[in-house]
Amino acid sequence: MTSVELARASNAAVYATMVTLTLAMVCFAMSYALGRRRPLGAQAGSAQSTGSVESIGSTAVITRTEAPVDDIDPGRRWANVAMSLTWLSMLMLLLGVVLRGVWAGRVPWGNMYEFSITAALGILVVFLVLSIRHDLRWLGLFIVIPALLTLGLAVTVLYTEAAQLVPALKSYWLVIHVSAAIICSGAFTLAAATAGMSLVRGRLERRAGTTDLTGWTSRVPTSERLRITTNRIIAFAFPLWTFAVVAGAIWAENAWGRYWGWDPKETWAFITWVVYAAYLHARSTGGWRGDRASWIAIAGWAAFLINYFGVNIFVTSLHSYAGT
Repeated sequence: MTSVELARASNAAVYATMVTLTLAMVCFAMSYALGRRRPLGAQAGSAQSTGSVESIGSTAVITRTEAPVDDIDPGRRWANVAMSLTWLSMLMLLLGVVLRGVWAGRVPWGNMYEFSITAALGILVVFLVLSIRHDLRWLGLFIVIPALLTLGLAVTVLYTEAAQLVPALKSYWLVIHVSAAIICSGAFTLAAATAGMSLVRGRLERRAGTTDLTGWTSRVPTSERLRITTNRIIAFAFPLWTFAVVAGAIWAENAWGRYWGWDPKETWAFITWVVYAAYLHARSTGGWRGDRASWIAIAGWAAFLINYFGVNIFVTSLHSYAGT
């Protein structure tokens, strides 16, 4: 394929991903709107038993019929469709990222457009990998939306033609540092989603005086389970973010002759690290384990977004080349 054909194929894959993610978003929303609570005792993919009593002579015989849970719960069928569309979206976006790299003749992380589409891929990959082991259909809507918004910003504001890397980026540290940051972007987004949902469900639980809720929140785990999930995700991502910051400092010494210069990008990376360190400390402190810790997790994600978008787009720094 020629460079023009590669560029068109990559762009087409990204736009196709946006279409399928939009469909997945609608299906996830329908799963909340139309579904009803799964009967107690029914598990994902299992059948719900119903029974009738028949009399044979003097003996009562219970005849049981098996009704699939998906037939009882229409919302779950919508969620299954949405998950399938999300998997398809991830594969198409992966193709778009790979084609972009082939077109550029390098790793596709040389500017903000390339990092954005790869970050969206990271969000989907982290979510789908975790969904293999855990049923995360209830979380899909709140993952698809930020991934879709990231792609929308990439194609409308950040798009640029592939170009050769500036000298500072021509290093193997580009692969090491940025790949760690991409994984963290996905993990921090999941953590922000579960933290936000814990705040909403926790408020509803306090209002109802019970954790046994009805309506769309009945599909969502309890607020305490959501907080535990948030903590586990951040506990995984925090060491990786620490590694990304340290790798960036080593790369800075190779590129600019100093490990740390309080450049805006470096400063906000450090602020993000401090906020997530405060979250982990808060989780170990009795009075901060509830909603307060969840708010800190959301603040960490906000700091990450400022480091990701704000610094690169609005601030002049040594990292300004990443916005072109």
